[in-house]
Amino acid sequence: MKRDDLYDLAAFAAVAEQGSFTRAAAELGRSQPALSHAMKSLEERLGVRLLSRTTRSVSTTEAGETLLRSLRPALDEISSGVNAVGALRGKPSGTVRVTATKHAVSSVVMPVLPRFLAAHPDIRVDMIVDDNLTDIVADRIDAGIRFGDIVEKDMIAVRIGPDIRMAVVGAPSYFADHPVPRTPRELAGHRCINYRHVRSGGLYAWDFEEKGRPFQVRVEGPLVFNNADLTREAALAGQGIAYVYADEVAADVRAGRLKRILEKWCPTFPGYYLYHPSRRQTPPALSAFIGALRYKP
Repeated sequence: MKRDDLYDLAAFAAVAEQGSFTRAAAELGRSQPALSHAMKSLEERLGVRLLSRTTRSVSTTEAGETLLRSLRPALDEISSGVNAVGALRGKPSGTVRVTATKHAVSSVVMPVLPRFLAAHPDIRVDMIVDDNLTDIVADRIDAGIRFGDIVEKDMIAVRIGPDIRMAVVGAPSYFADHPVPRTPRELAGHRCINYRHVRSGGLYAWDFEEKGRPFQVRVEGPLVFNNADLTREAALAGQGIAYVYADEVAADVRAGRLKRILEKWCPTFPGYYLYHPSRRQTPPALSAFIGALRYKP
C-alpha cells in the first residue's frame, strides 16, 4: 500500500462518517476540492463507487459501507498507537470528543476547562451539546456526560458532579395575577412553560416526589420550548411557571427576579457522570480529561 492510499482511506472514513465533504474537510484540515479529488482518485484505483453524492448529502454505497466496516478497526488501531506514543513522551495529545447537555457543560465542564487546557496544550476538546441521549459507540464519540441514573450499565462511569436539585419558579409579576399553587397538582390551573424533547418530540412531564415516592405531573400552557435558556427567559418575563435546574435560577431567586415555589416537592437527581465504552486501554487524552473532571466531594 502506498502512503497516498492510507491518506485517502482515512479521508474516505471521515467523509463517510460525517456525511459531508464540508465537515470532513474541517475535521481533516484539508480543502473541499482536495478532498473531493482524493475520493475520486480512490474510487478510480479501486474500480468501485464508494460514495453517493447529492447537492445536500453524502452517503456510502454498498461497497463503501463494506470498506468502512473493515477499515475502521485498522484506523482505530493506528490512532491508539499514536496516542500511546504521545503518552510515552509524558504529554497526552489528540482530540477528546464528548457529548453533553448544555447544563452539564455549563455546570461541570466549563469551571475546569481553562485550567485543563492550560495544563494540556496538545489536547483539543470537541464538545457536542445535545440534550438527547446519544449513542456514543455508533456516533464514534469518546465519552458522554449525563445523569447517573440514565447511563447504560455496560459503560464505565465516573462521577463528575454533585446531585442536582430541581426548582419550580415564576416571576413576581406572574404571581401578582395568579395564586401560588400549594401542591404540584394545583399546577393544572396555571400557565406553565413546557419543554419539548428534540428527538422524541414529546413534552417533558414534571417530576415531583411525596414522602420519597416519585410522581409526574403533565402541565399545560401557551409556551413550549426545546431550550432551557428560553424557558428561564419566559419565566423572567412573567409568562408562566417554569420547571428548571435550581442552580440555573439561584441568582434570579436571590435577586427577587423569580420566586421559588413547591420546594418541598422538588426532587434531587443523581449528579452528572462521564461515561465511556469499556476498553483495554483508555486513550491518554481521555484519561487526563476524566482526571480533571472527577468529582471530589
